[in-house]
Amino acid sequence: MSATTTDPQIEIVNPADGRAVGTVPNVGRAEVERIVGDVRAAQPAWEALGAKGRSTWLAKFRDWLLDHADEIADVLQSETGKPRAEARIEAPMMADLINYYNSNGAKFLADESVGAHGLLTMQKKMLKVFRPYPVVGIITPWNFPLVMPLIDGIPALMAGAGVLIKPSEVTPLTAQLIERGWTDIGAPPILRIVTGLGATGEAVVDAVDYVQFTGSTPTGRKIAQACAGQLKPYSLELGGKDPAIVLADADVDRAVNGVTWGGLMNSGQVCISVERVYVEAPIYDEFVAKLARKVGSLRQGADDRSFAHDVGALATTDQQTIVDGQVTSAIAAGARAVTGGKPGSTGTFYEPTVLVDVDHSMACMREETFGPTIPVMKVADEAEAIRLANDSPFGLSATVWTSDIKRGMAVARQIEAGAVNINDAFINLFEFGLPHGGWKDSGVGARLGGEQGVRKYCRVQSITAPRIPTLHAEPLWYPYSPTKMKAVGGLLRMLVARDLGRILGRTKDKDHA
Repeated sequence: MSATTTDPQIEIVNPADGRAVGTVPNVGRAEVERIVGDVRAAQPAWEALGAKGRSTWLAKFRDWLLDHADEIADVLQSETGKPRAEARIEAPMMADLINYYNSNGAKFLADESVGAHGLLTMQKKMLKVFRPYPVVGIITPWNFPLVMPLIDGIPALMAGAGVLIKPSEVTPLTAQLIERGWTDIGAPPILRIVTGLGATGEAVVDAVDYVQFTGSTPTGRKIAQACAGQLKPYSLELGGKDPAIVLADADVDRAVNGVTWGGLMNSGQVCISVERVYVEAPIYDEFVAKLARKVGSLRQGADDRSFAHDVGALATTDQQTIVDGQVTSAIAAGARAVTGGKPGSTGTFYEPTVLVDVDHSMACMREETFGPTIPVMKVADEAEAIRLANDSPFGLSATVWTSDIKRGMAVARQIEAGAVNINDAFINLFEFGLPHGGWKDSGVGARLGGEQGVRKYCRVQSITAPRIPTLHAEPLWYPYSPTKMKAVGGLLRMLVARDLGRILGRTKDKDHA
C-alpha cells in the first residue's frame, strides 16, 4: 500500500512479493457524509422489515458468500499473503455467524415485558423495546479482511441498523467484495463500504451514530475521545499480549500443538494470538524442545490454491520491522532464538520464531508483537505464572494447559482477561453466544455474546401503557393539598416500609426528635 492523504487512489500490494494487485479510492469527508445520508435514508425501511424479514436477506447473503468462497479466498490471499487454508476459512465462518443470528435474532430483539416492582405499577404494561441505531460505523484492521467487517456488520444488520464499513487501507479489496455481494443479491442499500486513509476513518466516526473499532490501543483512545466529545456510543477491541500458562501436569504434546497454532496462525496476526508462554519448571525443557521442533517444521511461503504452506507473510513492511526489532532487541539482551529469528528472503515474511531465556524487561514480553514469534519463560510454579500473566496493561484473552480441568478453571478465574481457553486456542471465537471483549487497555465493550452481540447496536426504549381504564387525574397530579398529600404519603409509606412501626408512622425522624 502506498498513498498520501491527498492521493485520490490507494495502491494495494501483495505483501508476499510486492506486486500491485489493485487500487481503491481514498474517499473524502464529503463523500462519506453523502453515503451516510443515503444509508440513513434507507434504514427505516430496513428496520421495518423486522428480524424475520432481515434474516431473509442475510440468508441470501450467506449463500452468496459460500458460492463465492474461492473468489473471496483468492482476493484475501492477494492482499494479505495468507496461506490458502487460512484464507478459505473466513467465508464459512461468517456464513455460520449469519446462521446463528438468523436462528436467534427474532428472540434476541423481541420486546421484553417487565414485571411490576410494587403496587404503583401493577396496573401498567411495561416493555423494553430494542430500537437500532440508524447508522453503525465499523472500522476494521487488516488481519482478517472478511471476518473483521462482518463479525460486527452481521449483528448490526440483524439489529435493523444501516452499516458503513471502513476497512484498513492495507486490505480493502475483500471488503469491496462484501458490498458487491450485498448488491448482487438485490438487498436494500443499507450496507456500504468506504475506502481510504485515516482521514476517511475520522469522517466515518463523525458521521455515524455508533462506532465499532478494532485496532491499536493508541488509535482506539483517539476514537473514544472523539466519540465522547459527541456523546456518541462506541465499542473498542484493541491490543493484546495474550499469555499461555502451561502447567506441569499438562499434556505436553497438545500444549505444544495448541501454542504453535495459537501463536503462529495468520503469521501471529490475530488479536488473541499466544504472544508469551509461561511453563512450569518440571516440563520446561521438554516443552521447549518439542515446540522448537514443531515450529521449525512449519512450511512458510507464498501460497496458491494448493494448501502447500502453513505460515504466510506479514501484512506490511512496518509489521515486519516491529517483529524484527523485538526479536533483535531480545537477543541483544540475552535471549536465544532456538528456531527462526530472521526476516525471510523475500517480501514481508518473517521466520516462525521461538525465543527462550526471555524476561519481562524485554519488549517481546511486554509489547504487542502481532507476528510469528513465541517467547517462552520458565516459572517456578502456578502462582508465578499467574502473576506474570497479569503483569501487563493488556487483558484480551489467555490460555491454560493442564490435565486437571478443575485446576484449570481455578487458574482461569485468576487471570485478568476477557476470555480464557483451557487446553485450546481461539475456540471462544467460534461460539457466538460468548462475549469477546478486552479488559484493561485491550478495549471497551464486547462483540458477540448472544443477545448482547445484537442488542449492543440498539437503543433500549422503555414503554409503559395502562392495563385498566384510567382516571381523569392521578392522585399525585396537581393540585396538591394537605389532605391529599397526607393520604398519598400514607399509601407510599405502606408500600415501601418493611416493618409495622414505620408503616403506621410510629417512628420519629432522629433529626427532629
